[in-house]
Amino acid sequence: MALELIAAIAAAFVLGGIALILRKLSGQRLPKWFVPASAGLGLIGFTIWSEYDWFDRVSAELPEGVEVVWLAEEGMPLRPWTYVMPITTRFIAMDTRSVAAHPANPDLRMAKLFTFARWQPVRDGLVAVDCAGGRHVMITEGGEFSPDGALQGAEWTTSDATQGFQEVACRAG
Repeated sequence: MALELIAAIAAAFVLGGIALILRKLSGQRLPKWFVPASAGLGLIGFTIWSEYDWFDRVSAELPEGVEVVWLAEEGMPLRPWTYVMPITTRFIAMDTRSVAAHPANPDLRMAKLFTFARWQPVRDGLVAVDCAGGRHVMITEGGEFSPDGALQGAEWTTSDATQGFQEVACRAG
């Protein structure tokens, strides 16, 4: 976060400096407000670029075998342009290398998930996917599987098309 603040300030100084040089070269014909307005434009422009590019930068650094299975694109009232072009604020990735089938029920798969959110630490967890039943469940404390593959202590959630848990886990396992 500190590096992004430094980069935003640097962008403001660069654009402000370019505007100052242009003002000098024009023989002071450009208005005085041109320099601080250019610096402000550099600051805001860098910040907007950084927000929109966050998902691409982070997902590009995921190791081989870790696949994005869900992302949240949102519009925000304090950033009205995000209603026209939504911004990705968080996403979930699945480690396809860790997908394991239940010994007694091959349609039941378990995999490790990582939740990424802007300005927050990465969280991880486990998900169980029922490939035959089209459903999934986050494994939390108290949830366990019986030897025959029945779930106890948690509720299944029906998977929908916007979540890639089902497709990725069933393909990988």
